[in-house]
Amino acid sequence: MAITKRQKEVLDFLSSFTHKNGYSPSYEEIAAGLGLSSLATVHKHVTNLQSKGLLQRAHNRSRSIDVIPVRPPKKTTSDRLPLMGRIAAGQPVEAIESAESISLNDIIGNREVFALEVRGDSMRDEHIVSGDYVLVERTKSAREGEIVVALIDGAEATLKRFYREGTNIRLQPSNAEMAPIYAPAANVAIQGRVLGMLRKYS
Repeated sequence: MAITKRQKEVLDFLSSFTHKNGYSPSYEEIAAGLGLSSLATVHKHVTNLQSKGLLQRAHNRSRSIDVIPVRPPKKTTSDRLPLMGRIAAGQPVEAIESAESISLNDIIGNREVFALEVRGDSMRDEHIVSGDYVLVERTKSAREGEIVVALIDGAEATLKRFYREGTNIRLQPSNAEMAPIYAPAANVAIQGRVLGMLRKYS
């Protein structure tokens, strides 16, 4: 909920004062702390903040202005999409609707994942092309043949399949027109491995 700059100052003062002293300030202390000459102005700010659900006051005790902790918004199912069934990319199959749903969390689980927008076509034979988004699990290690984000010489990042060859690393494009990249293992740092891909058509 939007609040004014002065209301934010009142909230910050209340939180700081209460944390320091163990009790909430009086209207006079709020006015003095913020350089306000009118207690009516303090009362107006407190009342507005209370109406916005950011403060609460108990009328049966003194020093009763309490800041209500701001809770992160509850996770809703709005990020989920209905999974309506399966569609054939080969021979047609009977279309049967289902009551399932799917979200990114179903793919990434509890792993630390970030997204990268792809530039270039070195992975086109994996059907990953420029403009796609890859979902990358943050990790410093990879298994043979995995598609990884690799940092070469601390400067150049690339999306390739990962192979060890003796003391070297081969970063293999999935594009017959492009040559692999070879680098000493000490010069290659794995930034993550690809879990999936997103593509936007319009």
